[in-house]
Amino acid sequence: MSHDKTAITANQLLAALPEAELARWQDQLEWVDLPLGAVLHESGQRPRHAYFPTTAIVSLLYVMENGASAEIAVVGHEGLVGVPLFMGGESTLSRAVVQSAGQGFRLSSRVLKQEFERSGPVMHLLLRYTQALITQMAQTAVCNRHHSLDQQLCRWLLLSLDRLSGSDLMMTQELIANMLGVRREGVTEAALSLQRAGLIRYARGRIHVLDRCGLERRTCECYAVVRAEYERLLPDRVAT
Repeated sequence: MSHDKTAITANQLLAALPEAELARWQDQLEWVDLPLGAVLHESGQRPRHAYFPTTAIVSLLYVMENGASAEIAVVGHEGLVGVPLFMGGESTLSRAVVQSAGQGFRLSSRVLKQEFERSGPVMHLLLRYTQALITQMAQTAVCNRHHSLDQQLCRWLLLSLDRLSGSDLMMTQELIANMLGVRREGVTEAALSLQRAGLIRYARGRIHVLDRCGLERRTCECYAVVRAEYERLLPDRVAT
């Protein structure tokens, strides 16, 4: 099924494809709903599809043997879920879970691998995205080790906002705790601190950001490093 180009280019990676590649992909892309909590792939699986979110946000989680988990990266309209499919690993050690409900496109793993192996612009674009994603993973690890939970929460909120069209996030404190790999009580304290500072309003699982600039001043350098690397490697442009 051929999709409207405007819908496809709501994902920035797809938008960055040259015209010839985008035209070749149009009939292969499948429009999908991505409901909150949906698991796109589990750790150890060989994913059957790569996902290109347009309005959804997907968390990549590392899951321990005892079931504990922590977020290692977040993917939204700037990228794709399924890097191991074209990097040669086939399977992945992370779980991909929809953090914020929305929509997106999916592409079969076979087609994505074929497109990557054609070399040329698709391969170079996907490799640049992979470098940006690795930067986010590395910075997340450093942040979780060296920065306060308050700063980590600000970073997490800002990365999520960058991938949403508005200023509201639907997320319980328990889910945030699972994402950050910390106790729920710590998230409660950090969220209350941000609320008292007038940066957010939190009620019944909805976080409304009141002062984005304030969050940026309060967070650590990790957010700026990640954002700058995405902007450097993945220019926001529509294929022409």
